Amino acid sequence: MYALVDCNNFYASCQRVFEPRIRRLPVVVLSNNDGCIIARSNEAKDLGIKMGDLPFKMLDFLTANNVQIFSSNYTLYGDMSARVMQVIAAAAPKYEVYSIDEAFIDLQGVAINELEAFAKRLKRNILQATGLPVSVGIAPTKTLAKLANRWAKKHPETDGIHVLGTDQKVSVALQQTMVGDVWGIGRQYEQMLNRHNITTALQLSLTSESWIRKSMSVVGLRLVKELKGQSCILLEEMQPPKQNICTSRSFPEIITEKEDVRKWVMTHMASCAEKLRRQNSCASAIHVFLQTNPFRMQDKQYYRSITIPLLTPANNTPELLFYAGKALNAIYRPGYNYKKAGAMVLDLVPACERQGSLFDSVDRLRAEKLMNCIDSTNAIFGRNIVRYASQGYGERWQLRQARKSPSYTTRWQDVIKIQI
Repeated sequence: MYALVDCNNFYASCQRVFEPRIRRLPVVVLSNNDGCIIARSNEAKDLGIKMGDLPFKMLDFLTANNVQIFSSNYTLYGDMSARVMQVIAAAAPKYEVYSIDEAFIDLQGVAINELEAFAKRLKRNILQATGLPVSVGIAPTKTLAKLANRWAKKHPETDGIHVLGTDQKVSVALQQTMVGDVWGIGRQYEQMLNRHNITTALQLSLTSESWIRKSMSVVGLRLVKELKGQSCILLEEMQPPKQNICTSRSFPEIITEKEDVRKWVMTHMASCAEKLRRQNSCASAIHVFLQTNPFRMQDKQYYRSITIPLLTPANNTPELLFYAGKALNAIYRPGYNYKKAGAMVLDLVPACERQGSLFDSVDRLRAEKLMNCIDSTNAIFGRNIVRYASQGYGERWQLRQARKSPSYTTRWQDVIKIQI
């Protein structure tokens, strides 16, 4: 049996932990640069607020309904996620961190009649340790556990826990789940299945396996077997390293000057380099793109990207910044109002397996020592305390976060003080 533990409305719940006054008020969290709504409390959902809504277009509505608006605070969310995972690790020897607010647990060894008690105990421990509410779905496979978790959230009478412990419960859940809500079914597959009159998860599970394999490949076949109760998706206790890494954001304001664009591109590439070293990988190529705002119809539109292969796979920041500069020089055009830039590192290989080149002139050992020194310094004193001049520095290069909450758990000056 598998359990899926999922934090309810995670970003919004993190904000509520430290501000009791908003625990019964509608809460929304905004994306980078306070762009669109990316998280909502149940109260906000009941008001009809949707994911992706633009707050500046509905500010009067939000104000009239006393909706609490927050800028995203990923430092806070990341730390709260780590605390939840610590509680899960203490309760279960085998678990998989699936996302920032979700984890699968292998319940092998837990008796069927003890599953609900285990879930209740885990839910209580997480709430006590972090203040975050969670839902727990338990089933014979990971796909069914996802479905059980969704059921627990949709049906308040379950108190956030649902166990698909019998064939009858599985059948009922499959019958009442639309095929588009099944884990792994995207929009295109949903439309294709609907055209063949397959609208529910139960109908999908009863479909011929040969037709599924022909129409949805071996991945679809594996999913259908999971719906039938055959465990095909194993627990990944160690997350596999990423094959590509991308960092991109919209600018807080329109940018026209090349040097201003350069600082953003360099900052994004430096972030990619840091992530590469964190997973002990090197990039064989870099990719840089630049674009205007497609929603500003009064502006001339421009989008261009370029990929540059590296002579030797690398993860040291100055080398990647050098190639990023060459990429920007190739794609930048004056006379445009730029809104977004991004950097990617591609074709990643383990750092210990990279192939050298006869024409490589970089002192790799010296570069590695320098990067270790910079990374350790930034880890102690704060991100980007040590940075390259080409990245720029100052408030101008920070994200727009007009409604950002304090980092209650990661900055001493933001720790809540209680007077007795």
